[in-house]
Amino acid sequence: MATTETPTAARATVRYLHTSPYKIRQVLALVRGLPVEDAERILQLCQKDAADDVLKLLGSAVANAEHNLSLEAEELFVARAWADEGPTRKWGQPRARGRYFRIRKRTSHVTIILDRFAVDELEERRRRDEATGRGAAVAQRRRAERVRRSRQVQEDEPEAQETTSDIEEASIAEEEMAAAKGEAATDQLDAELEAAGDDSEATVGERSAESTREEGDDSEATVGERSAESTREEGGDSEATVGERSAESTREEGGDSEATVGERSAASTEERAEDEPESMDE
Repeated sequence: MATTETPTAARATVRYLHTSPYKIRQVLALVRGLPVEDAERILQLCQKDAADDVLKLLGSAVANAEHNLSLEAEELFVARAWADEGPTRKWGQPRARGRYFRIRKRTSHVTIILDRFAVDELEERRRRDEATGRGAAVAQRRRAERVRRSRQVQEDEPEAQETTSDIEEASIAEEEMAAAKGEAATDQLDAELEAAGDDSEATVGERSAESTREEGDDSEATVGERSAESTREEGGDSEATVGERSAESTREEGGDSEATVGERSAASTEERAEDEPESMDE
């Protein structure tokens, strides 16, 4: 069994795994040098928590070998596997009496290398499998795996086509919706513009009507003021005329009364003068 890395080796590495190297190394010791199938079964039945991480890493290494190197999983074995210590995160917990307990969170860098069996070893394994009857089971399992993969590929192709058609339909529907939204927005904008135009026309009409009403009110007020002023002027003139007439009549009456009084006083004076000589003669 080859133990050195060859050009046909497939590698898989995980870094900064939150598990101590001591625990990882215990699991790696169980699968080192075993065929891939046996290593998978052992890891599946292992009760250690680190076995899950190692099983995932082993599956990644098998996938790399199949896709990158075109190797079958039945022809591979775990050639090398090791765990290096990564950085340690130091943490602590305060305790009583001023003590402090140190806690170290360790990490690991794990690497698994798979290699292909030699030709002689492969022939020997096949003869042994045929002799024990295991070869038929292995062949049947391989056949079932190939059928499963082919069916999965056939199922994936219509799904991919359906997905493509769905994507195209969705894109067309989105474009139609966007166009409809654009038309609706355009119609709404036109309606708003028309409403704004109507509002502006109504506003202009209202403003013109208001200005007309204000001008009419102003003209009416001006005419009323003018008529009131003319009425007041005519009233003043009539009052002045009446006053003048009353004053003239008063003056005339006063003059007449003064003249009458003067005449009366003159007549009385003359009568007195006439009476006085008569008395003196007597």
